[in-house]
Amino acid sequence: MGKFKPFILLGTALIVALITTVLIYSWLQKKTKVEKPQVQTREVVVAEADIPPGTVLNKGMTKVVPFLKESAPEGCFADPAQLEGRVLISPIKAKEPIFESRLAPITVKDGGVAALITPKKRAIAVRVDKTIGVSGFIHPGNRVDVLVTISAGKIPDPTTKIVLENIPVLAVGVEIERKGKEEKPSNVDVITIEVTPEEAERLALAATEGRLLMALRNFTDTEEVITKGITIPMLLASYSSGKDPRVPARKTASGKGVVKVKPLPAEERSSAFTVELIKGTTTSEVRFERKR
Repeated sequence: MGKFKPFILLGTALIVALITTVLIYSWLQKKTKVEKPQVQTREVVVAEADIPPGTVLNKGMTKVVPFLKESAPEGCFADPAQLEGRVLISPIKAKEPIFESRLAPITVKDGGVAALITPKKRAIAVRVDKTIGVSGFIHPGNRVDVLVTISAGKIPDPTTKIVLENIPVLAVGVEIERKGKEEKPSNVDVITIEVTPEEAERLALAATEGRLLMALRNFTDTEEVITKGITIPMLLASYSSGKDPRVPARKTASGKGVVKVKPLPAEERSSAFTVELIKGTTTSEVRFERKR
């Protein structure tokens, strides 16, 4: 027994040292342990993919994702069933929460452009030239100015004028139109815009009498611009010496010299008019008096 005493003492010391080490390690772990805060989340309904305006929502278009409760946006939905059958009035991007402000009233059950029209306004579709202007860059939600060009025959001079400004675009599509005897149909851009009844009348007349173009506006540019329109003489006078384009210059029959036809004074316009008379190589002016 005496000869094993050193081994017994050594074993006892090792056991005591092991127990002490475990106790110290446990104590240090408790001191250094950081308690993880409990994160509170809230379920929010988001779009599964990009959804265009005028779409009737169904269960497959939305999903529920957790949001931090403190950062969850107000006005969002937690139950996808609440959105079934509702109609979007503005586009939604993928994973974007859906708000009540993006939806048509509950009474609106049918989608399409009709759901996007502001009360007391109208939607009207017009065809525009695809190769002239920026029709390829116009998208729903943009704002445009409408220009009309009326050719000679309907008015004394061909004229281009802005007839509508800052008009919202509701939809953009393509209509197939067959021109003359062409065998293959050609694409024509059709743009649906939102206007008041008075603006709809103006636009209908412009589309009937002339050719329409769209000018795209910046989102932040809402200023109304007053223009006088432009005619061919005014257009050709651009970057010129500044002479009045309404006083045309005409050559004589011989090709020598220039005769300028000056407009009559305002007080004489209602009672007389002048006609240019050409005889051979000579020209003259004959004035006629109107009978009152």
